[in-house]
Amino acid sequence: MYEQIEVRTVDPARARVYEHGWQSWGPSTDYPVTGSGLRPVKPVTQTMSYRPGKPGPERGFQGEGLLAVELGDGSTVVYGCADGITSVASIRAELSGDRLTVSADGPVDVQTHAGPMYQALAAWADGFAVRAGNGPIRPGPTAWCSWYHYFENVTEADIDENLRAITDAELPVDVLQIDDGWEAEIGDWLDLSDRFASLEALTKRIKEAGLRAGIWVAPFLAGSHSALVRDHPEWLIGHTAGEPADAGHNWDQDLSALDATHPGAAAYLRDTFGMLREAGFDYFKIDFLYAGALDGPRHSGAGPLDAYREGLRVIREAIGPESYLLGCGAPILPSVGLFDAMRVSADTAPKYEPWYGDPALPGQLGAALSTIGRAWQHGRFWVNDPDCLIVRPEVERREDWADVIERYGGLRVSSDRIASLDDWGMETTRRLLSDVPPPTPFP
Repeated sequence: MYEQIEVRTVDPARARVYEHGWQSWGPSTDYPVTGSGLRPVKPVTQTMSYRPGKPGPERGFQGEGLLAVELGDGSTVVYGCADGITSVASIRAELSGDRLTVSADGPVDVQTHAGPMYQALAAWADGFAVRAGNGPIRPGPTAWCSWYHYFENVTEADIDENLRAITDAELPVDVLQIDDGWEAEIGDWLDLSDRFASLEALTKRIKEAGLRAGIWVAPFLAGSHSALVRDHPEWLIGHTAGEPADAGHNWDQDLSALDATHPGAAAYLRDTFGMLREAGFDYFKIDFLYAGALDGPRHSGAGPLDAYREGLRVIREAIGPESYLLGCGAPILPSVGLFDAMRVSADTAPKYEPWYGDPALPGQLGAALSTIGRAWQHGRFWVNDPDCLIVRPEVERREDWADVIERYGGLRVSSDRIASLDDWGMETTRRLLSDVPPPTPFP
């Protein structure tokens, strides 16, 4: 139930509304007050990229935990949820004439700032970071990631090839990160795919080359093809009510979400990340985290966001405080204080236009949109991750994407096959990995 907070008079010709997305991939940007926010093109994307169970209105705006209005007179009003950690209000705004009605389905604090929108959002973020107990922001290492050339088909030989290429070219890469494709199945993280022989031997080669080892995991997902779903359905959110919560469809299979409050599931998380830490990894990209915060009954009776944060606590304990933790596909506000870095945009892609025209799905347009729209979080909540630098010749508008990363990107990660780079791509990769901005607040 949405209750009216207030009605504001705005200048329809000049006023703008900022709509903050629920999770990393959800569009976060500002619009003319006469317009409406972006909405998912496909129903499954409501769960996997927007906010599950809370679709936005067809007309007007809906910010998840945060909405701001630049009134058109030089001032900005920020509507921020009163909590944001264990509960996050959806906040709506709808224009009629020159009157903007703001409503919400939970408690909201209202702040008025005598300045433009993004300065007001930065000021709000400073206060929220303190309230969330955020500590000092650690600088991010530079990295190379396997995803945007090899995708889920990466092999151990591919990793070795790029390790040699990075060292031969003396690229300033700190971490070599293995992305999706190393695991047997989504959810079966203790078993390797047939394309990898030994993580321990691979991390040893990475370290002998002078780099750190990183790895990708989707800890709160379990695919229908996995042994986890077959053998331990009681570990899934909603299973206690008879039917596991729907976490979407990807990898050609239906997805379920792990109930991190179940002792068996928590032990599995602990074993998985403990094994990876012992194998030599100290940089962890954990992805599709929205699944851990889905609605549904849990073993402990905890609410979705309390359970989500409990699952992240288990992971952090297993990898240790010294490991670097990067989140992705994560509920943004409830994650503050838990991560070193966070993806703040949709996936980039070799193509500019997003899949199906939806800027929450892979494509440079959506990645740039929210990287710019969430730049104010960098240095306040974490190191912002704009997604990877990809600049091989077949990448559309590669110069524009490199410019976005150079201006707004906090984390610098290359994701081209090094041998596929031409002279411009190699020079740009070297330059952006050599000149990493400190985690000071932006703007």
